[in-house]
Amino acid sequence: MSETEVLLELTDVKKHFPIRKGVFKKVVAHVKAVDGVNFTIRPGETVGLVGESGCGKSTVGRMIMGAYRPTAGHIWFKPDGKQRTDIASAEPSEIRALRPYVQMVFQDPFASLNPRMTIREILAEPLVVNKVVRGRALEDRIRELVELVGLKIQHLGRYPHAFSGGQRQRISIARALALYPRLLVADEPTSALDVSVQAQIVNLALEIQDRIGLAYLFISHDLGLVRHFSKRIVLMYVGKIVEYAPAEPLFNRPLHPYTEALMSNVPTTRPELVGRRIILKGEPADPINPPAGCPFHPRCNYAQEICSTVVPELREIEPGHLSACHFAESLNLTGCDALGCAI
Repeated sequence: MSETEVLLELTDVKKHFPIRKGVFKKVVAHVKAVDGVNFTIRPGETVGLVGESGCGKSTVGRMIMGAYRPTAGHIWFKPDGKQRTDIASAEPSEIRALRPYVQMVFQDPFASLNPRMTIREILAEPLVVNKVVRGRALEDRIRELVELVGLKIQHLGRYPHAFSGGQRQRISIARALALYPRLLVADEPTSALDVSVQAQIVNLALEIQDRIGLAYLFISHDLGLVRHFSKRIVLMYVGKIVEYAPAEPLFNRPLHPYTEALMSNVPTTRPELVGRRIILKGEPADPINPPAGCPFHPRCNYAQEICSTVVPELREIEPGHLSACHFAESLNLTGCDALGCAI
């Protein structure tokens, strides 16, 4: 893939948080939250980042935003007509210059909105701070944003507490779109909402993508939403990518046992297949002291001796379909379609 086709590229990105103890705060260990992540996002594309709690997916989102500086690796970002910048090593002034082009929508819309500001003030703030528009043009842009996310002009004078959870998330999306970004990092934007409202937010995001060509990094643990929303999917386990593929091949034929286990626990439309659920033994690996070899091997039903000693590489098994499993070619894993997943 040429550099001009890539909006965002992560290359061997790591984030290790130090654990300090004692009077002198000596570093005694590290939490390996992200441990060598590689993937790309093209302009106008949606990439889903999936994994259970603690796998490091939100940390990846915060590093892309420049909130965390990676321990190692590169995060190359190239908005339209701009020079490619490495967010991982950029100076604060460079990150501020990139801020209009990459924005974030957080999980809890109530916590991410200032309760003392009206909706008009919330939407105006990024435009005023970045000196994008002023005067009549500012008011026009605010009205445009409100209409884009399906709210009414009459709502502008209200405070966040006067809205439902779904409406607050629409406001968060409108604020994120205020500066005409090229990439939107959505960190579990629907997990705090009812199922019916989740569908509204996802449909809104798809509509906005069609209208303005926005790219998304959609972080979630919900396989159903990710399948509906994403073109490509990155699956993480304890800081590492275990599978990376286009959405349909991944759901039809997973190439990693962890992916198969997640899919087997999705609600099914075929009651006779309920007994085929894979119940993973034990707990997720400790990111402070991960096991030798494959981090998933203590819970894997297909593990062999090599799995406990050799770390599997993320390899391309089929065109565009990568897996970090020693036996990805030989395992015949069951996908969502065969399991009758209700997604």
